[in-house]
Amino acid sequence: MVFLKTPLLGLRADHFRHPLDLEATANLKQLPGLDVIVRNLLGPLAGQFFYLENIASSILVSDQQLPDLHNLLLEACKVLDLEPPQLYVRQHPAPNAYTFAMRGEQPFIVVHTSLIDLLTPEEIQAVIAHELGHLKCEHGVYLTLANLLVLAAGQLPWGAGAAVAQSLQAQLMEWVRCAEFSCDRAALLATQNPRVVASVLMKLAGGSPTLASQLNLDAFLAQARAYDDISKDQIGELLKQAITAQLSHPVPVLRAREIDRWGSSQTYQSLLHNRPAQSSEQAQAKGGWRNW
Repeated sequence: MVFLKTPLLGLRADHFRHPLDLEATANLKQLPGLDVIVRNLLGPLAGQFFYLENIASSILVSDQQLPDLHNLLLEACKVLDLEPPQLYVRQHPAPNAYTFAMRGEQPFIVVHTSLIDLLTPEEIQAVIAHELGHLKCEHGVYLTLANLLVLAAGQLPWGAGAAVAQSLQAQLMEWVRCAEFSCDRAALLATQNPRVVASVLMKLAGGSPTLASQLNLDAFLAQARAYDDISKDQIGELLKQAITAQLSHPVPVLRAREIDRWGSSQTYQSLLHNRPAQSSEQAQAKGGWRNW
């Protein structure tokens, strides 16, 4: 493996964590008992279930199995100063990747085959690094709860219990959307090319293996300006909130714009030159660039 990127030795999550992630995590921590419930009650059972289900139905990547993907993982981990988790490839028609990590359990990343078919090797590494960002930022506990609540909310009959579950689900979905911005930054730190990360988002928005070579990244980034214009009045802001309230990810054009901006920031440049500093970014008031 030829290592060409700058390894970020001593990198900590707070060196790149998005301010919205900080804010939303602080809000979740104010809810009593969440961490204890997931770790002590759901953690052991969920950990065993997801691990067994995954190892039975996916391919474990290693130096002997899909070594090119294994090298992408190792390089990203070296850049982010992180111990490599297990990486699996799973047959699935929906382009997706996800992470499972409970404290005390073996963390692992899963990438769907359809996503691999859609992306270049650099873009696949960006996806892997995004998932590594969840591990670096220790998002595992709340991610697990969010996934379980999405399932539970659909199964509970309407009543007080369902109302509480749906209310908690809404707050967790807000947190997940914020956390994704931090993980996009991890993807940029690993690939060290903002256009690679933005290209992944473009292809997830409307790409296919046959269309990928025809897509125009600059035109996609220009879409963000039109999206921003919609929020210049109260009606546009309300429409955005209604459309995105149940989404687990911010809309792709906004994520691409955010990573394009951060790639030009002094914080990012300082990290590449091994001069990490606590981010001075502040989450702006609701209605600014926060708009999903």
